Amino acid sequence: MNTGKKYLSKLEKSLDEGKFAITCEIGPPKGADQEEIREAAEYLKGIADGINVTDLQSSVMRLGSLATCTLLKQWGYEPVFQMTTRDRNRLALQSDLISAYTMGIRNVLAITGDYTTVGDHPQAEPVYDLDSVQLLWTMKTLEEGKDLSGNDLTAAPKFFKGAVVNPGADTEAAYELQIIKMKKKIEQGAQFFQTQAIFDAEVFKRFMDRLEKEKIDVPVLAGVILLKSKGMANYMNKFVPGVFVPGPLIEKMDTTGDKVATCIEIASGLINEVKPYCSGTHIQALGWEKHIPAVFANIK
Repeated sequence: MNTGKKYLSKLEKSLDEGKFAITCEIGPPKGADQEEIREAAEYLKGIADGINVTDLQSSVMRLGSLATCTLLKQWGYEPVFQMTTRDRNRLALQSDLISAYTMGIRNVLAITGDYTTVGDHPQAEPVYDLDSVQLLWTMKTLEEGKDLSGNDLTAAPKFFKGAVVNPGADTEAAYELQIIKMKKKIEQGAQFFQTQAIFDAEVFKRFMDRLEKEKIDVPVLAGVILLKSKGMANYMNKFVPGVFVPGPLIEKMDTTGDKVATCIEIASGLINEVKPYCSGTHIQALGWEKHIPAVFANIK
């Protein structure tokens, strides 16, 4: 354990000190209602080391991640600013990063973002001036006191930088690509990773074994989605690359008389299985934040 170290955030401190860290994802509302955000955050109080705010997830227009993170910060929570490169050019990305820093936001998760055709504004033109690796590079450059054109900043920001990885790639080539991209992200400053959703603990264990063989030593938060129904499972199996819900879990959700209790049982069971192999977990509640306390009541 490092003593006397100054941490940028509660999340960084938890991971550095070896605590099993917990981040929970919330999606901003499709509108200007702040109470929906406050209510979701209340369920996570005392549980989450960080509240990860999605950035126009699935290319659906919503309240912005930066504004939502600012509200959470004002209310005393620890936000994780999820930032996609899909909708901003490098000017806007740099400006939003500096803006986040001035508002006290230190945790930033760099992602590229889903293509606009999957969302509710399919006619929208994507930007993709930079990708997620380049966004990490951008943060590192700003931290060095320069913008991407080499101009001096009046003061340099400092971030706790995160990235994503998919442990469930379905071919060896895709698997190798994930490892290569992970290494590139680390080279550009990634300090922690959260994974795509996992439903098979053995798949996750194999991935962590692979990281050990590759000598990749960086905190990894295992992604867990609250599985609500058989239909949701089938949808993810069909349309979400790298995510696979095993048949027994689908059958369990299909035959249960209490979907909420079964969802909680599946999520807590997965977390207990992967806990010895990772630094924490990242929960995607998808509107079921009120059930998060029950999930963690069952964690050993």
